[in-house]
Amino acid sequence: MHRLLLWFKQDLRLDDHPAVHAALDADRVLPLYVLDPSVLQPTALGARRLGVHRARFLLESLTALDGQLRQRGSRLLVLVGKAEQLIPQVVEQLDLREVLTLEEIAPEERAQLNAVRKNLGHVALRELPGNHLLRAEELPCSLEELPQVYAQFRELVEQRLPVFQPLPTPANLPPLPENAEALYQPLPTLSHLGLGEPLSVPASAFPFSGGEPAAQARLRDYLWLSQGVREYKDTRNGLIGSEYSSKFSPWLANGSLSPRRVVAELRRHESQYGRNDSTHWLWLEMLWRDFFRWTLVRHGSALFQAGGLKATERAPRNVDQRFEQWCQGRTGMPLVDANMRELAATGFMSNRGRQIVASYLVNDLQQDWRHGAAWFEEHLLDYDPASNWGNWAYLAGVGSDPRHQRMFNALRQARQYDPDGAYVSLWLPELRSVPAHLRHTPFLLSHLQLDAMGYPRLQEIPETWKPYLPSAA
Repeated sequence: MHRLLLWFKQDLRLDDHPAVHAALDADRVLPLYVLDPSVLQPTALGARRLGVHRARFLLESLTALDGQLRQRGSRLLVLVGKAEQLIPQVVEQLDLREVLTLEEIAPEERAQLNAVRKNLGHVALRELPGNHLLRAEELPCSLEELPQVYAQFRELVEQRLPVFQPLPTPANLPPLPENAEALYQPLPTLSHLGLGEPLSVPASAFPFSGGEPAAQARLRDYLWLSQGVREYKDTRNGLIGSEYSSKFSPWLANGSLSPRRVVAELRRHESQYGRNDSTHWLWLEMLWRDFFRWTLVRHGSALFQAGGLKATERAPRNVDQRFEQWCQGRTGMPLVDANMRELAATGFMSNRGRQIVASYLVNDLQQDWRHGAAWFEEHLLDYDPASNWGNWAYLAGVGSDPRHQRMFNALRQARQYDPDGAYVSLWLPELRSVPAHLRHTPFLLSHLQLDAMGYPRLQEIPETWKPYLPSAA
């Protein structure tokens, strides 16, 4: 009797899942997810590793995965605790012979895999290819030779375009091991985890739920029904609404959606409707995601250090009240504050917004980039270690890019991407009474007016903003 444990982590789907496929040959399979409550505790950088928005999204995704498994004669066991303790216990209790899971790329997750393997003793832990777009054997060169700069990486990959053939969703799964029923309890809720229910916010740019069915529905909609992908390049710098970008990232981050499925569908779309700049741009964004993942595999924990991948660079190390004001969306710079309030209220922020607020924290406020990255880790629905820390290191000038810091002029960005102040009005209700032409520059109003509105005053106006101030000022 081949009896095994199928350990789900950041791969909460049945479609294109190598470990699920490998489990189909077994006689009995126990699908398991372990929720470690320590991710709810603050880390050395102050933030928690899992905040309320991603916790809600995770629980929705687990519920959806359980539903998908039940339709196929199985069900999901969710245990709360440490994987390295719980998995060996369950394996022994149910006399399972093997553990299947997907490989990990981040240092802490890899350390956990090794701890589980060690505690399993003679029972094998088999790792299958993880959530990369390109498998190791599909890389254009060896990992050590991989270009450190995205443009060169992309050029090499595009010289011999890989063909993606995702694995189909299985129709049925092997039955559960005998005696497994006794282990099941109801899935945990946010209140079990000591978290409150986040309020739903009508203005959210991500009004979708967690889980594979919602991810597949969005993929169908964006590529086939609305075909929003055909305008992606023109709309991707948007700030308001759900349609300015694909919004695939939260599902990609917890593995409810396979990156190989996304690109296979994108190629199918292009073969039917033709390739344009926008469909190509979505491919480039998927490739960026993979570039960050392989960079993390290569450099490991260096990516999480203050000096990033450039030990010689001096990124700012301060953390003072300006960091707190940035977190709370009370810096006095409306575009930055609006983005930070959207993040706190919904767990989502546009790509353009992320670059603006990160640059503002590092360059204008001179704060330690790692604290910003940790704040994003707690709050973002689509937090993914490689993309989050990779993007922050890049903006702080300590990534592998040859350029130094990426500095954004926040007021210029505001004029360009929110010309009528609609976005700042949406998230900063206290500025709605301000005339539209002053909505990005409330710091030009009198102290009395600002105090009456309850909006903080910017301490000093950077020289570089002068060309973008209203002409009357």
